[in-house]
Parts: sequence; C-alpha cells; structure tokens
Amino acid sequence: MDILAFLIVGIVAGWLAGVLVKGGGFGLLGDLLIGAVGAVIGGLVFQALGIYPGGGLLAALLVATIGAVLLVALARTLKRA
Repeated sequence: MDILAFLIVGIVAGWLAGVLVKGGGFGLLGDLLIGAVGAVIGGLVFQALGIYPGGGLLAALLVATIGAVLLVALARTLKRA
C-alpha cells in the first residue's frame, strides 16, 4: 500500500474509532496516529485469531478501524483508572 493510501486509511480509521467509541475525533494528526497504530494492532489481532480478510482498501480499513477501536477503548479505560 502506498503512503497516501496508508495515510487516508489511518485518518478514516481513527475518525471512525472516535465515532464508534462514543467520542469525537482526535483532530487530523490524532486520527492519523490512532488509525496507524490501530492498523498494526488490528493486523496482529486478526493474525493471532487466524482471520485473513483479504487484500484491498476496504479490508485494510476494516482491520485498521477494529484495531483503532480497541486502542481507543483501552486508552479510555486506562484514563478512567
């Protein structure tokens, strides 16, 4: 995946994670960071579970969004503690 597609997927995944976890976005840079780290987390989780959603932009967005949701949920849980 080229860098522009990675940035777009990261921004969209971070924004979706903020919306899905009942919060706002984190700004452009925050959404990008959450989405990029979420993509790595999502990839590791999917690989550990033996799930391979396939290639393409939609699959990358799905994996990155799920990873970003997990990251945001974890961060908010730790922040409350």
